[in-house]
Amino acid sequence: MKIQLENISPDSKSPFRLLHDPKFNHLFYWHFHPEFELVYIEGASAKRHVGNHISQFTDSDLVLIGSNIPHLNFDHGVISTYRKEVLHIKQNFKKTVLEEFPELQSLNRLLELSKFGIAFSGETKAVVGTQMKKLHLLNEFDFFIAVITILKQLSVSNEFKLLHKTPFISPYSEKEQKRIRKIYAYIDANFHNKIKINEVAALCNLSKPAFCRYFKKSTGNTFINFLNQYRISQAKRLLLLDKNITETCFDCGYESLSYFNRTFKKISGENPSEFKKRLLNTENIK
Repeated sequence: MKIQLENISPDSKSPFRLLHDPKFNHLFYWHFHPEFELVYIEGASAKRHVGNHISQFTDSDLVLIGSNIPHLNFDHGVISTYRKEVLHIKQNFKKTVLEEFPELQSLNRLLELSKFGIAFSGETKAVVGTQMKKLHLLNEFDFFIAVITILKQLSVSNEFKLLHKTPFISPYSEKEQKRIRKIYAYIDANFHNKIKINEVAALCNLSKPAFCRYFKKSTGNTFINFLNQYRISQAKRLLLLDKNITETCFDCGYESLSYFNRTFKKISGENPSEFKKRLLNTENIK
């Protein structure tokens, strides 16, 4: 799984796409995309990181995320048995449909409000969550109607809170999106090798100091921290494929086993052997 500006079904004419129960819990997937996103997760207590907002949710969460707002996968680090449904809504659905018909103005206002990031609660979360879990069973027509119904319910609910005090303004212009995509693609293709900041900076036509300032401002993280988070995500994936720790260390671009172990524990709160033993034991119990 790449950390990137996500491209969602560019060849599909449907305004909606459903990801049914995707499992990204062993990945650090900080990403953004032009599409609006409605995500429902249950059976998990984890971090809600949307734009500049960071908080914890307990047991379940239902969040509507605006266009191009960067966010972390809601199942990051989750070790419990959980279920997740992710619905993407294309930008042009708002522009060409919702803004054109007065009957759909409440839905249009809902997507406008999503610029703040919206977390729903109470009966709204329970009812909509149940409906979202059934979407993958529907034919195309019924799926379309069900999504419209869900959006309508959200648009009239008062069981919500805004995640930002003002609309989150994406730092990514079209030019910046291309630059960020290039950086993430480079990380994805080369994380198993030694990556020099100078080389990545050259991709952006920036000096090393200018690149470091740019990356921190754009992502809220230093490049080294970001690279380590991605490498440790990949390390977890390899460990769960039953690779040994030494193999995993070098396959993820680390040249020192002791540094790999320290970095793994700093990011994950446990060393690689503890992680592997705990997760594999959990799988065996199931």
